[in-house]
Amino acid sequence: VAQSNCGSSSGKGTEKKKRRQRYVEKGGKCNVQHGNVRETYRYLTDIFTTLVDLKWRFSLLVFTLAYAITWLFFGLIWWFIAYCRGDLDHLEDHTWTPCVNNLNGFVSAFLFSIETETTIGYGHRVITDKCPEGIILLLLQAILGSMVNAFMVGCMFVKISQPNKRAETLVFSSHAVVSLRDDRLCLMFRVGDLRSSHIVEASIRAKLIKSKQTQEGEFIPLNQTDINLGFETGDDRLFLVSPLIISHEINEHSPFWEVSKEQLAKDEFEIVVILEGMVEATGMTCQARSSYLMDEVLWGHRFMSVLSLEDGFYEVDYNSFHQTFEVPTPSCSAKELAEATARMDAHLYWSIPSRLDEKVEEGTENEAGDKERNGSLANPESESKV
Repeated sequence: VAQSNCGSSSGKGTEKKKRRQRYVEKGGKCNVQHGNVRETYRYLTDIFTTLVDLKWRFSLLVFTLAYAITWLFFGLIWWFIAYCRGDLDHLEDHTWTPCVNNLNGFVSAFLFSIETETTIGYGHRVITDKCPEGIILLLLQAILGSMVNAFMVGCMFVKISQPNKRAETLVFSSHAVVSLRDDRLCLMFRVGDLRSSHIVEASIRAKLIKSKQTQEGEFIPLNQTDINLGFETGDDRLFLVSPLIISHEINEHSPFWEVSKEQLAKDEFEIVVILEGMVEATGMTCQARSSYLMDEVLWGHRFMSVLSLEDGFYEVDYNSFHQTFEVPTPSCSAKELAEATARMDAHLYWSIPSRLDEKVEEGTENEAGDKERNGSLANPESESKV
């Protein structure tokens, strides 16, 4: 009765509107750029994170330049020491003790710098004990070289082991749907993990991104409203072994409480979903994001089943992961549906006692009639006796 009062939805698409700019792309990239940042020195105070956040081509460039510059810098100092000591003027003098044996120019000084910092030690060029300034420089280069190695190798290791690529195998359905579940309107979407290794302590949350104007007239662009996915009941904590359908019950606390199918087609909003968890193999935290625009929410649809029971195991068919089918769904808002259901319940509540009262009245009238008939039969007998 409630569905007939509200009308039903066949799930057919509405007119195509102009494309809305996304806040978060389907792949999880955030479309926000920071401009007019004057305090750029803050990036240098956290140089490690800055280098890790660089694109790969810039990271490789910095990695190469860090070693090349230190090798050239110390190679120049080794050549300068040899030049100041006069080692380059006594190359053929076997009685002369140079600072570094077999160092005959800048190229050989550069090669000796590489051998020293990388601890290769070919043995052809070697420092002598008659050069205290060279010994001090050797210590400085060994210490600085170890620091450069630790810093750059650490940056590359963190960048390689970043869990960003793990999020590529966490997939979200291309559309979200609105349909009935247990006689309640629900907003649903599906998530899945393509890998056999699991996401540990997985949790999911959602935000409604929509501009808002307050009662005081303040305009808030891209206002974020929380969409409850079962925080109180623990349904937001997932055991993501097979694809799961995440459901948001549209109740009086939901931002979609007063949204009908017609209003949904006209409204402008974006639903951002965030899946977080730890990668089982590395223990690092991973986050996958996606979003749904208003034209990507299908009213009156339900997801196709992807799970089937085979011989001794369950099989997931990812060909049907994004597929939906139409189901009868009221086109009114959840608020109107609840009010219609309440009116129907109230009608039943008052109609049942009234019918019972009618039955009681009928029973009373029948008893009174029986008594009257019994009395009329008894009076003639009494008169004959008299």
